Amino acid sequence: MVAVALISAFITMRLAIHGREAVVPTLTGLTVAEASKTAGNTGLRLDLENRFYSSDVAAGRILAQDPAPGSRVRREWPIRITESLGAQRVNIPDLTGESERAATINIRRLSLDLGIVAHLTVPGDPDVILTQTPPVNSAGVDGPRVSLLVSDPEDESQPPAYVMPSLVGLSYAAAVERATAAGLHLIAAAEAPQPPVTPPAAPASPAAPPTEALPLPPPPTSGTVLAQFPQTGRRVVQGDVVHITVGHPAALAAPVQ
Repeated sequence: MVAVALISAFITMRLAIHGREAVVPTLTGLTVAEASKTAGNTGLRLDLENRFYSSDVAAGRILAQDPAPGSRVRREWPIRITESLGAQRVNIPDLTGESERAATINIRRLSLDLGIVAHLTVPGDPDVILTQTPPVNSAGVDGPRVSLLVSDPEDESQPPAYVMPSLVGLSYAAAVERATAAGLHLIAAAEAPQPPVTPPAAPASPAAPPTEALPLPPPPTSGTVLAQFPQTGRRVVQGDVVHITVGHPAALAAPVQ
């Protein structure tokens, strides 16, 4: 009796579990309407995730699906599908120079999709399309999505930004002049001299007095710039500090402004 009860419970559990499952049907090649009806008949939902151009699958038919056909999933599980747009017949328009709103209207008028819209603070008029992806009149693109880069107005509360100029090879005076013109603060240090090779010193006697630290040499005011940080081409703003190393006969100098 106990064995019969256990077997009955096991069968009941299996039926209950499988009763809540569904087998994913094959949807590729069907129209979206046909795929929606087929999925609904098996207790599943349809989720249109992407649309791509295809020269092999007619427009309006399913190009791909996930999960794959034959997979077992819970009922009401969404099947993500990709719809074919057929072969590309729409030319990518030239949107540069337009406002974001006008570009969006033109994109949708041509049955294209608006992709990522990024903004960049640049001098000049705000709300102007600077560049686009894909470029104008592109052929062989995968999908109808067009991404835009839009100009933003300059924020007057933020200090002006510059590209870090090259100071290497300039005299100390010329480097100071160039940095000051960009509103940068220069901190100079002398090149460290190479220490002479000497034999190791004998250990000091415990009774020997401690050696006093030698005073640091003055900061360099002449010589040639050997290195800089930040490096040339980096973004800097007014008030940033630039460290330079100056070839100088003195020993390593302390950083000073």
